[in-house]
Amino acid sequence: MGLRYTEEHEWLRQEADGSITVGITDYAQDSLGDLVFVQLPELRSYAQGDEVAVLESVKAASNITMPLDGEVLAVNEALNDAPETINSDPLNAGWFFRFQPANAEAFAALLDEAAYQQLIKG
Repeated sequence: MGLRYTEEHEWLRQEADGSITVGITDYAQDSLGDLVFVQLPELRSYAQGDEVAVLESVKAASNITMPLDGEVLAVNEALNDAPETINSDPLNAGWFFRFQPANAEAFAALLDEAAYQQLIKG
């Protein structure tokens, strides 16, 4: 299955083990500008909509929210020393965290590529 998206400009990729990796889209990183700091989530359960991470750029600060109910299993520690990775490779090396969703079917209800493109085009 391909990527899914949220209206908050997060991308989600379902992994073979059923976990979901989360990052921000190229559109989001471009809007924020050069990222200088990332605060990653703690390894615990969160409800959909909870603030789980903070991004700071030269332009602004932005919160990352939990896209679905679930438990954060891993974070991308490399971003602590190199937050600019999000700017250079937002869809791969710039991922934020991986989580186990409380409801595996909820992933399919998120925006697909076509719906996300409609969102950013207005």
